[in-house]
Amino acid sequence: MTQTAKANGPEPTTQELKILVADDSAIYRKLVEHTLSDDNHNVIFAKNGREALDLYAKHAPALVITDWTMPDITGLELCQKIRKDFKQHFAHIILLTSNTNKEQVVEGLAAVADDYLTKPFHQGELRARVNVGLRVVELHRQVQAKNRQLEEMALTDPLTGLSNRRAIDIWITRQLSAAARHDFTIWVAICDLDHFKKVNDTYGHDAGDTVLKAFAEVLKNNTRQSNICGRQGGEEFLAIITHVERDNSIIAFERIRKQIEEQKFNINTQNFSVTTSIGVAGFRGTRPPAFADLLASADAALYSAKHKGRNRIEYAEK
Repeated sequence: MTQTAKANGPEPTTQELKILVADDSAIYRKLVEHTLSDDNHNVIFAKNGREALDLYAKHAPALVITDWTMPDITGLELCQKIRKDFKQHFAHIILLTSNTNKEQVVEGLAAVADDYLTKPFHQGELRARVNVGLRVVELHRQVQAKNRQLEEMALTDPLTGLSNRRAIDIWITRQLSAAARHDFTIWVAICDLDHFKKVNDTYGHDAGDTVLKAFAEVLKNNTRQSNICGRQGGEEFLAIITHVERDNSIIAFERIRKQIEEQKFNINTQNFSVTTSIGVAGFRGTRPPAFADLLASADAALYSAKHKGRNRIEYAEK
């Protein structure tokens, strides 16, 4: 049974959060429904603990109001299962109990619940505690969202939006171990924009930023979701691809080289283009190398590409 509100509910930030009520007493379910009927809450009712678990799995409600004593699964057991089996979701749990033994109530709160009310409860107090609980949940979600944003920022190059070196280090460590375990190839390419200092000196640093972002788009558009590309620093980028043989890797990196070469830039009525040199090192075997060693090999290949005239791809010697 779902109930949608009337007016005068909590702030808009809490209006879409669901509440699960678990009680084997039809009278108390009706009483809770009546208590919350004037607020803008989305309430789901369960007649027992097992039904409550099923509804929790389906709806991931923000707040749970459960009776302590139920015939199949007690309120405490329900709370324990929610905490154990649904760790990815945060729920504020309120226990309703006829138990007047404060020590047992405190024990229950310490174990699993966040709040409690003694039956028979005061309707205004339940309404107030529900609204407080929903505000706690909303605050928790805001903190989680902020933490995700901070984590993303810590792994992202702010100019181009690509992965930064830290993010690549985390990714490649897992991939090198997987490549050794499952016998697939990894190709690490260092892409360096040719004569980039001349772009900055001639057209200005804003033009240089435009070129960097354009090259980032080329890399992004030519990188599968299962692979990674990122900015190592300055005008140097990394592109790492897996599960392809050498000939196919050449095709992939050549596409990147050609697309940036063909792109035209117009800054203050001045037209120009840029090129990139690419050095590539590969791994396939049973003992994964250190990422630093692969980078050193790719860097040596990049130096060779620069020495041979730039705007080309060179592979490291094995």
